[in-house]
Amino acid sequence: MSISSTAEKAELLRSLHVPGDPLIVTNVWDSITARIVAGAPGVKALATASHSISEAHGVEDGEGLDVDDMLAAARIVIRSVDLPVSVDFEKAYATDAAGTLDNVFRLIEEGAAGLNIEDSIGQAKAPLYDIDTQVSKIAAARRAGDRAGVPIVINARVDALAGDPDSFDDAITRANAYLDAGADCAFVLGLGTEDLVKAALDQIHGKVSVISNPSSVPLARLAELGVSRVSFGPTTMGLTLSHLRDAATTLTARGDYPSELGFEF
Repeated sequence: MSISSTAEKAELLRSLHVPGDPLIVTNVWDSITARIVAGAPGVKALATASHSISEAHGVEDGEGLDVDDMLAAARIVIRSVDLPVSVDFEKAYATDAAGTLDNVFRLIEEGAAGLNIEDSIGQAKAPLYDIDTQVSKIAAARRAGDRAGVPIVINARVDALAGDPDSFDDAITRANAYLDAGADCAFVLGLGTEDLVKAALDQIHGKVSVISNPSSVPLARLAELGVSRVSFGPTTMGLTLSHLRDAATTLTARGDYPSELGFEF
């Protein structure tokens, strides 16, 4: 894949982040899920989920895969589709700016149009990198894009509120600092109510991304409020697996053939 084509996909991905008309990304984890989702009507871009990729490889999330294995997994998804792909790159598989720059540059070489980078240190949502360190990592990711000639879309994850429900102010401070460092979108975890979404949109001076599930603010309302991107993380794998489990239960009981057995791919 040429760098010019990657740059074009990054520009397209950035243009899809529109407050009030959010990009909806149904997260994928391998070639077949990427191709199936890419073929769904209305889908304009894809995003991977590190948790799902880790599960598919039999390791724990939280950089259970090393950077080479994650790059290989990203390559499979990216080369399976023509749409822009944003890669859940966890903590960039680096603890400092220099390592982040090197690894994000490698990710761009694989054809990634965007990436998530998170500010938690361990597998849980806490503790977090100090703001200065995380700002330097996000700035390094932006420099990697500049070096490659690709305006890679940085979706900077903010884990403060997810780790501590009383950390809203810290989450806002971090979101704005990450945007100032070069992130395109602040991906704030823990915005589980309409009031929290409204407050975040009011206080963050840039685009806001959220993760959703059946207990979240409805998608139509998130759009009305001005969110720019909605994703679902590993829950799309859960959706797939729940259907598989139910089908296995029915077949084992010698029940009717599920109609989905006739799905062609």
